[in-house]
Amino acid sequence: MRGRRQTPAQHASRAEALLVLALVGLSATPLAARQDDPRLDGLFEELQASQNPLDAQLFEDAIWRVWLQTGDEDLDALMREGNLAMTTGRPEVALARYDEVIRRAPDYAEGFNKRATLHYLMRNFEASIADVERTLELEPRHFGALSGLGQIRDALDQPAEALEAYERALALHPFLLGARERIRQIQEYFKQQQI
Repeated sequence: MRGRRQTPAQHASRAEALLVLALVGLSATPLAARQDDPRLDGLFEELQASQNPLDAQLFEDAIWRVWLQTGDEDLDALMREGNLAMTTGRPEVALARYDEVIRRAPDYAEGFNKRATLHYLMRNFEASIADVERTLELEPRHFGALSGLGQIRDALDQPAEALEAYERALALHPFLLGARERIRQIQEYFKQQQI
């Protein structure tokens, strides 16, 4: 669908998808955000078919909303507390909250992803990589984890591995912020190395 003009039927279908997307965000009773959540397949299809960054951002936001829902109020509270602690510079509190989420819900990918982000910020790169790997075992389409893996590999001065991670992320999310530019930079670096 990318790169072609849409027929009126495709445009109508896209409009319906955007309406469904809006309703997903307004759902009063969230579904448990396991990787088999029935909303994700359609959201990923729409994300990959996005023709511009604005549409892609809408579908990305909807995917994140699904991923962040645990279906359990106590776990949701722990995630919110961990996220707040991470963004306000209290890594020990954040780590304790994410550890508890993972203990209670070991198959919840976003618990591992958030802890991977925290470990990255704390420069615990090996722990971050381990959590990214677990995230991807649970949700192979996790473009955020793949982009994070690229950043970790960049920090470890492993450009080939970083490039692979960014390319995998971009294959899932064609408008992923920063990934395309970082791929270009790494490819340019390799070209310079060959001169």
